[in-house]
Amino acid sequence: MRVIRAALPAEAAAVTELHLRARSTYYPDGLPDADRDWVAAWLSSIERPDAHVLCVVEQDRVIGVASFRTADGAPADTVKLFQFHVDPGHWRAGIGTELHAACVERWRADGVSAATLDVHTDNQRAQAFYRRLGWVPDPENPPAEGDHHLCLRYGMNPAD
Repeated sequence: MRVIRAALPAEAAAVTELHLRARSTYYPDGLPDADRDWVAAWLSSIERPDAHVLCVVEQDRVIGVASFRTADGAPADTVKLFQFHVDPGHWRAGIGTELHAACVERWRADGVSAATLDVHTDNQRAQAFYRRLGWVPDPENPPAEGDHHLCLRYGMNPAD
C-alpha cells in the first residue's frame, strides 16, 4: 500500500538517500554541493514551520518526496517547489503524478494561486513530466546567461 503524508524528522536520512539517488541521474559529473550536510538540510526543511515536505511511502520505504514553501520575497499566494524527487527505481509508475496531485491539493487548501520551480536544463525527462502536468516557462524569471536552471510556473485552475 502506498501513502502520501508529511515526512517525519526520523526520515531525514531516507529522504536524503532518495534525493541523492534521483539527482545523480541528471548530474553525471557528480552532484553539486556534495560536501553539504544534506541530512541536516532535509531535517531543517521537515521541521520548518512554514514549509511542507510530503513523502510517498510504500512498504515502509520513502520512494518520493516534495518540499515546498513560500519563497523569501514571493507573494504569499505563491509557493516554490524546492525539491521533487521519485526514486529512479520507481519511475514511470505514476508516483510522481500522485505526489504532484497531493501538492496541488495542499496548495489549494492553503489558498495558493501559483507555484514555481527550477528544473535543470539538461533534465529533459523532468521537464517533460512537468509540461504534462501543466507547468510552463515562467515569463517573469527567464534563465540568466550561463544558468543551468529553467524556472517553471504552475497556475492553479479551479476547474482542474
